[in-house]
Amino acid sequence: MAAPTAPKEEMSALNLYSRFAFAGAMCCAITHGAATPLDVVKTRIQLDPVTYNRGMLGGFRQVIQNEGAGALLTGFGPTAAGYFLQGAFKFGGYEFFKQQSINAVGYETAKNNRTAVYLASAGAAEFIADIALCPLEATRIRLVSQPTFASGLLPAMTRILKEEGIGAFYSGFGPILFKQVPYTMAKFVVFEKVSEAILSKVNKETLSDGGKTGINLGSGLIAGLAAAIISQPADTMLSKINKTQGAPGEGTVTRLIKIAKELGIRGSYGGIGARLFMVGSITAGQFAIYGDIKRMLGATGGVEIGK
Repeated sequence: MAAPTAPKEEMSALNLYSRFAFAGAMCCAITHGAATPLDVVKTRIQLDPVTYNRGMLGGFRQVIQNEGAGALLTGFGPTAAGYFLQGAFKFGGYEFFKQQSINAVGYETAKNNRTAVYLASAGAAEFIADIALCPLEATRIRLVSQPTFASGLLPAMTRILKEEGIGAFYSGFGPILFKQVPYTMAKFVVFEKVSEAILSKVNKETLSDGGKTGINLGSGLIAGLAAAIISQPADTMLSKINKTQGAPGEGTVTRLIKIAKELGIRGSYGGIGARLFMVGSITAGQFAIYGDIKRMLGATGGVEIGK
């Protein structure tokens, strides 16, 4: 197989990959935006475990009691915008880099080594996606951790730029790579493997659209749970490093080492319950929405190299 399984004779490669990118942008913006309340609670637990020590449901009640229900939507703007960009590069890039692997080594070789192709494609796509995501994620965490910092996305970004410089937007780039790259690699590999196992038991050609969505949901849920566990320590460190400005002259690596020592293994998994629920739900929704939007756009397949 030398090209994606969508109707390639009817559209250019650029047109096809732009559809993959748009579907990825929409699925990530919708799911992450909808999960903003969960992310607010999860971040509170990570940043202040002494106060927010009652689990996910208790954390919801605490946030509402202390700050009002509106606080659960803190950071919605940067979340939706950031993950729209990230989703476009992540999903579109994943399909693109799979195709480049096929072009480089041939379809049969790629098929026989598809786990390595999945891992490399996901890692490369996520690296590029994180360049776009990092400034908006830094802004989101600042808004969630310091509710009075600014009134919204643009005021917060303006204040950070003015007071701390453009480098502040990328102070968490190392942690975000450490978090997102393993997360995305696990997410796509597990999804591919689970869906491949399921599809080997059914006739894909006669499978209804509802059946395809169901498979995407189930495979995405399992993928999300695996990815959340793998990436949790880096997620906690990302929240910590973006909470406040570093000390004068303190480099990012020094801050990360200090944060890691303070957290320990147990501390790095603070908020894991909330994150498992959040990431599992988000990932299941992403793959379901991604598949549905691709079908709507006529880009029904991806670059498929499964057996």
